[in-house]
Amino acid sequence: MADRVRAPRVLCIAGTDPSGGAGLLADVKAVAAMGGYGMGAVTAVTVQNTVGVTGVHAVPPETVIAQLDAVAEDVVIDAVKIGMLGEAGLVEAVGDWLRRRRPPHVVLDPVMVATTGGQLASDDAAHRLRDLVPLADLVTPNVPELAVLCGETSATDIETIVGQAELVHEQTGCAVLATTGDLEDGSAEDVLVETEGGRRTTLRLPFVRVDTPHTHGTGCSLSSALATARVGVPDWEAAYRRVRPWMDGALHGGLALEVGRGSGPLDHTWFLHR
Repeated sequence: MADRVRAPRVLCIAGTDPSGGAGLLADVKAVAAMGGYGMGAVTAVTVQNTVGVTGVHAVPPETVIAQLDAVAEDVVIDAVKIGMLGEAGLVEAVGDWLRRRRPPHVVLDPVMVATTGGQLASDDAAHRLRDLVPLADLVTPNVPELAVLCGETSATDIETIVGQAELVHEQTGCAVLATTGDLEDGSAEDVLVETEGGRRTTLRLPFVRVDTPHTHGTGCSLSSALATARVGVPDWEAAYRRVRPWMDGALHGGLALEVGRGSGPLDHTWFLHR
């Protein structure tokens, strides 16, 4: 037991999904799948399933911050993943908490709209998320979220994605992983822009598209897995290369889960079901 590697302790900040595919439940599954110990602060209770979102009930900002402080005062936090915040006041409160606590390896998934189409952030909150990006170490927007962060229209090709990701990195100093599974031109490359040792790099990271309708919680799961994988590796590229094979397996595994009638979840523990 003396040689056992300690599990990364990852605090996830997100809303709930009672069907288990997205939000905080997906976060802790992804953290565990990557060998971490997941913790969670609830930002909102949603009423949703694989078909859609029918209600969002926000947790008061002071209660969210109290949850975060309760963990931080007792547990050494190795990484933080931020997901659904929902309201502008909570975005500001979480920003203040990050400045006060300064946890390592902060990943921001700028959640605005659910895979099933329900709005998960007010317009004001979506706008204020831009101010939160400089406090994170990595931001993981999909195509429409990247457009909001850089103040442009949604990209329709990979070259525009590259330009927008570089712009967000230049404006905020935060590493950017732009995911492109929803890109209209069918490209199969994620785009990572980061600066290490004063040198900026832009990487186009190819992946194999999985033909599946079951993508519920993909963004939540990816960002939580990256936060976990980043502990103990030198950069975000190394974390991504560890996470991507797991994500591909989870997408394939979701085809056999048979959870729900809509856009179903990933199989976070697909490697146990082979």
